[in-house]
Amino acid sequence: MRSKYSKKNKINVITLGCSKNVYDSEVLMGQLKANNKNVVHEDVNDDGNIVVINTCGFIGKAKEESVNTILHYVGKKESGEVDKVFVTGCLSERYKPDLEQEIQNVDQYFGTHDLPNLLKALEADYKHELIGERLTTTPKHYAYLKIAEGCDRPCSFCAIPLMRGKHISTPIEDIVVEATKLAEKGIKELILIAQDLTYYGLDIYKKRALADLLKELVKIDGVEWIRLHYAFPTGFPLDVLDVVKNEPKICNYLDIPLQHINTELLKSMRRGTSSDKTINLIHTFREMVPNMAIRTTLIVGYPGETVAQFEELKQFVIDSRFERMGCFAYSHEENTHAYNLEDDVPEDIKEQRVAELMEIQGQISFDLNQEKVGLVFKCIFDRKEGDHFIGRTEFDSPDVDNEVIVDATQHYIQIGQFVDIRITEATDFDLIGEPVSN
Repeated sequence: MRSKYSKKNKINVITLGCSKNVYDSEVLMGQLKANNKNVVHEDVNDDGNIVVINTCGFIGKAKEESVNTILHYVGKKESGEVDKVFVTGCLSERYKPDLEQEIQNVDQYFGTHDLPNLLKALEADYKHELIGERLTTTPKHYAYLKIAEGCDRPCSFCAIPLMRGKHISTPIEDIVVEATKLAEKGIKELILIAQDLTYYGLDIYKKRALADLLKELVKIDGVEWIRLHYAFPTGFPLDVLDVVKNEPKICNYLDIPLQHINTELLKSMRRGTSSDKTINLIHTFREMVPNMAIRTTLIVGYPGETVAQFEELKQFVIDSRFERMGCFAYSHEENTHAYNLEDDVPEDIKEQRVAELMEIQGQISFDLNQEKVGLVFKCIFDRKEGDHFIGRTEFDSPDVDNEVIVDATQHYIQIGQFVDIRITEATDFDLIGEPVSN
């Protein structure tokens, strides 16, 4: 057992939740490094004597994971294995008074906008001049690039505005500086993230400026792929599609959570759209960028969702043939507008509906993947697992989408490099291939 402060402090940052949290942890670690602090991310030996837990508070399962992680490290503190435990992030922002009362052996709780105060508690100074400086935790060839914080959308089921606040766009020039620094470090793929990409610029430029931002980012040497995550369907700026179509660096990929297709439920969800408008938008995407991979996310089991409404959603998935899709069971979240509604769809029915939709999507993905057999795709390779190199096409984002698998006993591929791969086999969510010999 370690005695308190028996060696130089080592700060172990633990990240839970989405890519926005990954980004925030990287910024925190960049600040700590600039203060000459010994900082690591999710140390494999778990031997940091100071632990910072960046929590997620989005839905029930994520909150449970965050609480369990806090309890785990509090237990280590009580047994003398760590000296201090700090908690930050979305769960802490949303439930700080409750957490302080329920889990008292945490040294201090911080919210999503408390970085200077967290640094002070870690005996570090917040350095304003560190625009774009962060300690990336992703593989060395890709990085998340957050272009805005917060959200102004009134979605009934979502607690993000409670945790992240109102939408604040980062100026284009600051984003370009950060992206340039990432490219200088060898980053080849930028994954643009925000709570709502399509709202970008309305607060500071008084117009939707995502297309303007993209036109500046494609000028950066070294960046070969730029990927768009988390667009909002209502008010989607169609000039973005022109940039995607005409700029080779912009991946033919769009992550646009639609949540549902039934007009009555979309109205209750406060999504600002309808079934017809949503279907027309998807048709517009297909017409303007025919080879675009569309990724969406759907919610089942929303209060009042009937069998007929779920069947309508199933048919929408069948008709739309999304290249990528995720599905969540509705989570009844305190202080959201939908919390006033009765959570009347039983949990087992919610999970059954998730399974039904994902089974439909599995078949669609299988059919689409079969069409790729024999074709050649430019792929980037993220890692090696056992006897296989694992990569992605431009139509796939890390961790959530399809992967390209190459036999490492037959071929050598350098991690982080682009390679042309001919697809030889396909399953529902994987492509198997081999490098094209020059």
